Amino acid sequence: MNYLEIINRRRSVYTLTDRLPISENELVGIVEETVVATPSPFNVQSGRAVILLGEQHKLLWDGIVYDTLKAIVPEGAFENTAAKLSGFAAGAGTILFLEDQDAVDGLKKRFPTYAAAFDGFAAHALGMIEVNVWNALAEQGVGANLQHYNPLIDDMVKSRWGIPASWTLASEMVFGGIARPADPIEKLPASERVRVIR
Repeated sequence: MNYLEIINRRRSVYTLTDRLPISENELVGIVEETVVATPSPFNVQSGRAVILLGEQHKLLWDGIVYDTLKAIVPEGAFENTAAKLSGFAAGAGTILFLEDQDAVDGLKKRFPTYAAAFDGFAAHALGMIEVNVWNALAEQGVGANLQHYNPLIDDMVKSRWGIPASWTLASEMVFGGIARPADPIEKLPASERVRVIR
């Protein structure tokens, strides 16, 4: 499979199982290698990942996120929310993507001319980690989707898994075996999104 085939294979897969097509150790290795290989501004390397497997993954969705949203979502609307969370819990694991703000703040001090831009630069680099991991998992036949329940769950997540205070939660990538492929989606043609100037 070439790179374009891989990025076209990557989709948001929501119907997941806890049966992975690769071993947990292989998955961890893919995430580790991808995080290290992804570039960052001024080589700050501020992106972080925490991988939750098995019962820890289920605790995130059936416990922390469920309890947080149950307290704030109107009662009549919570049934749909609970069904969505149950779908996430059915997967094999979750990757928490975080930004080490201490590393970014250190960059601001070292390069004050660019200080105002470094939060954005770091966010771009973390986005590259997310999509690189997602593509690497797709290449192995692992389904995934990316969620954003932060900052609602940040404090409980940090407390439960001993995450440093300077690490800011950015997203939660749920992954697992693919029970049902993603539905087709419409995309704008390249002619409406890319301009070539000669």
